[in-house]
Amino acid sequence: MLAAVLHAARDTFLGMVEKDLLDILVCPDDLTPVRLATDAELTALNARIAAGQVKNRGGQPVATAVKEGLVRADGKYLYVVDDDIPVMLIDEALPLA
Repeated sequence: MLAAVLHAARDTFLGMVEKDLLDILVCPDDLTPVRLATDAELTALNARIAAGQVKNRGGQPVATAVKEGLVRADGKYLYVVDDDIPVMLIDEALPLA
């Protein structure tokens, strides 16, 4: 029971930090806001990754499934969040189309 309460408190705290971070993060390419990727976006992207169909903007093939990401305002690119750290490098962005 205590573990569940502590876990919920941790998630609430991280959600607040995440919101603050999202408020200031922008795409480094076009300076538009980013938002958290939806489950549907991640599922579709990971299916394409599993099929060997995804290269990052730098042209490198992507073989690792994405657990979390930030999507550019126009929905064209996703920036991977790795161990709670957004990788906001243009060449590392993954196309969603």
